[in-house]
Parts: sequence; C-alpha cells; structure tokens
Amino acid sequence: MLKKSASFVLASFRPSTYPRGYASGSSLAAALLNGLFEPPAGVICDHSSAAGNAPTRSAHIVRFPRYASRLTPYASRSSSGFTIIEIILVLFLLVGLLGIILPRISLEENLGSVGRRMVGTVRSLQSLAMLTQKTVRLYVDMDRGVYWPVILDGNQEKIPTDATWATPLKLSETIRFSDILVAQGKKESGRVDLFFYPTGRIDPATMHLVDTKNNILAIAIEPVTGAIRMSDERIEPPRPLTIPDRVRPLLKMAEAVR
Repeated sequence: MLKKSASFVLASFRPSTYPRGYASGSSLAAALLNGLFEPPAGVICDHSSAAGNAPTRSAHIVRFPRYASRLTPYASRSSSGFTIIEIILVLFLLVGLLGIILPRISLEENLGSVGRRMVGTVRSLQSLAMLTQKTVRLYVDMDRGVYWPVILDGNQEKIPTDATWATPLKLSETIRFSDILVAQGKKESGRVDLFFYPTGRIDPATMHLVDTKNNILAIAIEPVTGAIRMSDERIEPPRPLTIPDRVRPLLKMAEAVR
C-alpha cells in the first residue's frame, strides 16, 4: 500500500524547484520506495488521487534534514584531516628541500667568516690605540696560524685588559696564512708585526688566506686612509713610483739651490 501511494505521488507531480533543504513529492516517493526511512510524524501521504481527487502540491512538501546525509552520502567531503597521499607528498617535498639546504650548511668556519673576524680585529686594535694613546703591536705567527696584540708602554709590552685578548686568537684548522706583504717585504713563514698608532694610522699590509680547496681571500690595509679591502683574488702591491730620467736633473738643481 505504501509503495502504491508513493507511485501515485511520483506520477502526479512534475519536477519543480523547491527551496534548499526541502523535498518534493517525487523525492519523497523515491525514498519510500527504496525503504530508506519510515515517514516521520507530520508527513502526509495523500491517497486522494485513488478516489479521483487531484492531489495538492503543498501536502507533499516536507523538511527532513536528518535524512539528507543518508540520501547523498558522498555529496560532501570532510576537511578535518589529511589523506595518506597528501602526507606522503608533503614528506617528499620536505626531504627534497633538506637535500638542497643541508649541503650548503657547514659547521666549520669558511674564508668569509675568518676574513670578517680579521677585519674586526684590525678595527678593534685601531680603536684601542686611539683610546689609550699608545702604540699597539699585532704579532702574527704564520706557521701556527695564531695572532695576538700587545700595548707598547715605554719598553714594556702589556696584554690588553679586555678578556678578548687574554689568549691568542687562532685561525680555523682548514685555513692558513699563505703570505703577508708588509713594508719590509713579502713573508711566507715566520712572524710578522703590524703596528697601530695613536693617530689612527696603521702599517700597510696585504695578507692572503687559503683553505684546503685552495680558495683564496685577500685582505689589504691602506696606510693613509686606514681602509680595509677584501677580495677573493690576490691583491698585488702597488708599483713603486719611479722618477723619469728627464725630471732627475731638475730635482738635482732644486737641491743645489737649497
């Protein structure tokens, strides 16, 4: 009897547009035929069509939100979690990024960091000489790769009171001094002395550092301006000024006049 009534309802109504959340008589009849649910209280199944009376549309419009999920179980997808494929894809991307980033990270000091530290040392000693108004000498032991400053006080050498200079500073195990060019000439071993004066002037020097891969870093100290220049190529010393032969007689004449 229930299926017969639903068949009447399905045949009596044309497809029509209803507000969202409502079911027409045809959908109600289909649900009844499939046996998905029992008609809840208040649902009217009109049998007047069997007696010859025309059914009314309003008698078969009902709201049944409780059964919407049963009628369309795959209509929506839960967004509360991730699928296994999504998790695997994210892990794959993370592994790829780590493979690119980790080789670029080195726990050892490189030439750039050692060079910046050396420049910082030069600037600190320049300021120390100007602050104390005493000459500061920087000892550089090229063979051991260590360097340390002392303050010249008359005939005595004093260690600066700052804890930074309490012990000699040492280069990284992978970096060494290749050569240092000072006013006395070029040195590739032994000890080199650099002087910092109370006026802010620094002895001219050009030092070259190399690592185990033969990469080079040059640090040049300008004597007049005190500027420090860094380069990844060798810095050759400037050529000495030469007096042209035609000028020398004029200089001799000037000296004779004096």
